Amino acid sequence: MRRVLLAQAQACADLGSPMYAELLSRAADDPGEAAANVLEDRTGPGFVLGMLGTVHRLVLEGRVPELAAHYPTAGGTADPLEAWPAFRDVLVAHAAEIRDGLADPPQTNEVGRAAPLVGGLLAVAEAARLPVRLLEIGASAGLNLRADRFRLLHETGSYGPESPVVLPGAWRGLPPVDAPLAIAERRGCDLNPLDPTSAEAQRRLLSYVWPDQTERVDRLRAAFEVAAQVPATVVRAGAAGFLDGLAPVRGAVTVVWHSTMRAYLSDEEGARVDRRIEDAGAAATADAPLAHLSFEGRDSSRLDAVQVVALRVWPGGERRILGEGPAHGLPITWF
Repeated sequence: MRRVLLAQAQACADLGSPMYAELLSRAADDPGEAAANVLEDRTGPGFVLGMLGTVHRLVLEGRVPELAAHYPTAGGTADPLEAWPAFRDVLVAHAAEIRDGLADPPQTNEVGRAAPLVGGLLAVAEAARLPVRLLEIGASAGLNLRADRFRLLHETGSYGPESPVVLPGAWRGLPPVDAPLAIAERRGCDLNPLDPTSAEAQRRLLSYVWPDQTERVDRLRAAFEVAAQVPATVVRAGAAGFLDGLAPVRGAVTVVWHSTMRAYLSDEEGARVDRRIEDAGAAATADAPLAHLSFEGRDSSRLDAVQVVALRVWPGGERRILGEGPAHGLPITWF
């Protein structure tokens, strides 16, 4: 467990959260093993993030004011790097509730991942020159189903409409920004879909953003505004079940998209997803193409600090790596 906590502490440090890096480092060396007692035998990184998110949710609900004093997301002004004693007290006092929270996988719905999504969709649009049917597995609240309505800033200008969501420094190099991108359908699935217009769901989504990363918090809150304006459908379903009957449609390019979720699938579920996509790809034609676009680690069975934008387009189905970037999506370097 100490190795797991230290590994996640390093990942948090690498991804720009000194607060969580400090908390997890202290938890790893805690003689009372407060975090280990909450996690029990759950050693996957998703469970560590679930622990952090559940504690953050207690903060956002106003139930642990001593710890909230260190959390910028709750208006706290105390030094975030000095939060450990209050954090440890919460782990001890709320151990059963935090343990129950581990049953639900983290739902980051990170808005920064729109950077690889939009760039990848532009590559699809350049190849297909057709409207996009965007299907997202593991969509959470479906915020990134509206990714084309965000504004992305890059080295030489910007891409996208005026928007409450602005992603600075989104791209290094450029995807094919002149490609005609039009999304005709926005549909996704999640085991626990969230309504981004609900205050409770918004609080849950905020709880999985690292509290000392205020820019991510601001982007998420801005994405709630976009979600209220742009409809998208997210149904309660597993990834493979959602893709049952997947087939290309004439006059549109069908895009199956996912980001930082493959590691949460079992081997069996992941294999079923692959079969659904392969079977649909085999039926694709020039006027009914299909694409599989992902932003995952090079080894998709684990969570990585650096991820790649991968694309397959049928007919053909050859896999291409378009770019790479940190797990939260900013910036993406296009190859």
